[in-house]
Order: sequence, then C-alpha cells, then structure tokens
Amino acid sequence: MMRLRHSLRWALIKAAVAGTTMVALAFLIPLGLMVQQTARDRAFTAAERQAAALGPALAITTDQDAIARAVASTDAGAQGRMAVHLPPAEAAGAGAAALSGPGGGAGGTAPGGATPGGTAPAGKVSDGTAAAAGATIGEVRALAADVASAGGQGRSFTVEVPGGYALLQPVAVDTVRTAVVEVFVADGDLTRGVATAWQVLSGVALGLVAVSVLVADRMGARIVGSARRLAAAARSLGAGDLAVRVPVDGKQAAGSPEELREAAHAFNAMADRVVQLLAAERELAADLSHRLRTPLTVLRLNAASLGEGDAADATRHAVAQLEREVDQIIRSARRAPEDAPAVTVGCDAAEVIRERVGFWSALAEDEGRRWQLAGADRETPVPVQRGDLAATVDALLGNVFRHTAVGTAFSVDVLATGSSVIVLVGDAGPGFTDPEAALKRGEGHGGEGSTGLGLDIVRKLAEATGGDLALGRSSVLGGAEIRLRLRSRPDGTVPARSGRRRGRGSLFTR
Repeated sequence: MMRLRHSLRWALIKAAVAGTTMVALAFLIPLGLMVQQTARDRAFTAAERQAAALGPALAITTDQDAIARAVASTDAGAQGRMAVHLPPAEAAGAGAAALSGPGGGAGGTAPGGATPGGTAPAGKVSDGTAAAAGATIGEVRALAADVASAGGQGRSFTVEVPGGYALLQPVAVDTVRTAVVEVFVADGDLTRGVATAWQVLSGVALGLVAVSVLVADRMGARIVGSARRLAAAARSLGAGDLAVRVPVDGKQAAGSPEELREAAHAFNAMADRVVQLLAAERELAADLSHRLRTPLTVLRLNAASLGEGDAADATRHAVAQLEREVDQIIRSARRAPEDAPAVTVGCDAAEVIRERVGFWSALAEDEGRRWQLAGADRETPVPVQRGDLAATVDALLGNVFRHTAVGTAFSVDVLATGSSVIVLVGDAGPGFTDPEAALKRGEGHGGEGSTGLGLDIVRKLAEATGGDLALGRSSVLGGAEIRLRLRSRPDGTVPARSGRRRGRGSLFTR
C-alpha cells in the first residue's frame, strides 16, 4: 500500500478524483439548487391553482354552505389547508342604498356620505375593514391584518405562518366586495422530492468519480507497466544480461505512451551499442594478448638461460605467471558471457598477502630493501576473489618498488576486526605530493612502464566490498602509506586502529 501511494498510478488516480470532483460539483450544486427552487415554485403554483378553483363558486354565491362544499371538493380543502374569508353580507344592502342616489329612499344620505346614524357606507369594503368582519370558512392560519391587506390591495401574496406559508388570493365577489381565499403550503411541500433529487445527483457524482478512477487506473497501469518493463530491462542489463531488450511492438507494448516507446527504442539502441563495445573490447584484449606472446617467449627463453639461484627462480616464476595471466585474458576475451564459469567469491586475505609478499621479497633482497610483514599469521576471510586480491597486493607493492629508490624500506601490516580487514602498505620514500591526483584513474605519472591505473584498480576492489582506499604519510617509516579497507561483513563499521599503529598520521580520505 505504501508503494502504491508513491507511484505514478496513485498520482493519476488522485488527479482524476480531484478533476472529476470539481467538475461534478460545478454542475451538480447548481442543479441541486435549481431542483430545490423548482419544488418551491411547484408547491406555490399548486396552491394558486387550488385557490383559483374557488373563483367560479364565489362569483355565483357567497352562501356559506355552498362555499363549504366547494372548499371540501378541493384537495387542499379536503386536507384542511384551505380557508375562505367572505365579505360581510350587509355590505350588499348598503351598496344598493348608496347606488340610489341623492334623496333616494326613505333614509337618504347626509353630505359627505354619512348615514343619519353616523356610520360609514357599508359599500366601501375595499379597505378591508368590513371584510375582516365577514364569515370565515375553513381553518385560518394567516393574521387578520394580512387577510385585510390582500383584500384591500387586490393582489395575491404569501405570508409566513407556523409550519409553512399561507397563500392569500383575493377573489372579486361582485363589483364592490372581495373575498380572500387562503391556501396553506406546508414546509414539507416546499422540499418534496428535493432530498431524493440530491441523492440521485450525489449518486451520479460518485458514479462519475468511480468511472474516472477506473479509467485513470487503467491508463496508469499501462504507463506504469511500460515504465516497469523499462526499469526491469535496465536492471537486467546492469546485472550482465546483454540480450535483454524492451518490447516496442506487439501486445506488451500496446497502449504504451509514445514517450516511453521512444525511451524503449533508445534503451534497445544503447544495449546494442554496449554489446558492440564489449565485443570490440574483447577483441582488443585478445589481440593485445596475442601480441604479448612473442616478447613473453623471448623473456621465457632468457629466463631459462639464467642458471640457478633465487633471482633466476623468481624470474622464471614471474614469467610463468605472466604467461598464465595472458592465457587467461585470451580465454576470457574469447568466451561468451553466458559461458562464463561460476566463481566462488571469497579467500583468505592473510594467505594471499603472505604469498605475494614472499614473491616480492626476492626482488627486495636484490635491491637491498628492508621489509616487514605483520598481522598475516591468522586466517582473515574477505569477500574477494583470490586473483583479484593478489593483483591488488601486487599493485600496492609494485608502487613501492616503482616510485621509491633502491634500498628504501617498506612494511605490510594486516589488521583484522569483526567487520573489516585493513591492509597497510608503508614505505620510507618521499611520500605522495598530491594524494587526490594519485587516486584518479590514469593520472599517475610513475615514469616508463606505469599506466597510472594501479591505485584505481585497488580503489574499485575496496569499494566493491563497501570499503575504501586512503593515502597518507607513514608516521613509522616517514614515507607514503596506503590504507586498503575491505569490508568482511555488510553491517561493519570503520574499525579503530590497533595500539601499535596509533601513532601514525591521519590519512587523506576521499
């Protein structure tokens, strides 16, 4: 799960979720609000339709029983949500008297429209005062003032009442009287179907997100699959499989992005080039080895004519070893990589060092060099091939003989701990003028016969085990000191120096 959270596939899924969620919210929130407003308008429209259904009945009669039957015949009236506010019945007679004109009838009217008794003409009911005194049919929820306002203004409106809203719809009974129809709209009617609509819209949004995640996951799987095939091929090539290639056509490459296809083509071209370079290098090594056979043959014949003695035996031994190394190089160069034999990694460092120091001791005696070997008297296993360690020790001792004058003393110390093996090679020569430059590949200047690659070979061997190589000055002999540290265990640490070497100067580490 942790690996998925940091993968490209997971990043694509998160991007798809974020994008789809934003798009869904941008569309679904306005749609939800529109559905809510539509439900509200639908409820009020239904109330207005219920109120308008009583218009014909009120235009015909204002009899309470007839109006009550008309109210009960409607859906709102049957549910107890409709009320009718009738104008007062005496308003009709007063209105007729007012229409008889001046001096008409027995009573007449006084100037200013007042009756002899001092009451206002009953025909003036548009102000709503008389209407408030009329009969009411049904359950009333609106305030009398709101009902009077609706009758007086002659237009419908809604007022908030406990539990919802009341629609007040004025209906003209005759030319001077106005009844008010009240229809109650509950809060539940205003939101009817809104919750279901929100649930449907939310389900649609979740469905869109799920589809986008599925599409992003499939796309990510194709991209990640192509990238992983490329990475696996790179690891195989690094492990020595020169025949590995990344598929660029066919079913495996189907759906891969064009950029990864180009990377696969580039990788395959690189692998082909590596194979060509290695083949050319093997041919060059084999060719150089064949060229060395002629001088080696002459050298062997000359060594055979040296006669008896330690120096002659050492020379013949060196020539024989050189011939074996040249033959090994030729065989390795001609052998295909897949035919290489299995090699057991590991050897006894103390044994190899004793053997190589014993080999160089003959030359040291000829040149009058004092030498010392310490710490190589017990088994010291290291995870290095025997031939590689022998070549490393030869490189270290060869530097002493090549870069110091005849008669210069040298020493070889082996320090073993539970996690590392340290080989110290010191001499009484002038030391290193530039330790950093001496460690750089091919930059050594040791005169004729020196390629400047000896210390680079030693450094690579040390780093292959997790160790290191350091150059400094010997506090015992006063000259150069080379410290080679080989890790014998993966969890090892840099060991402290032994008491005998505690007085040495510090080393320059890279």
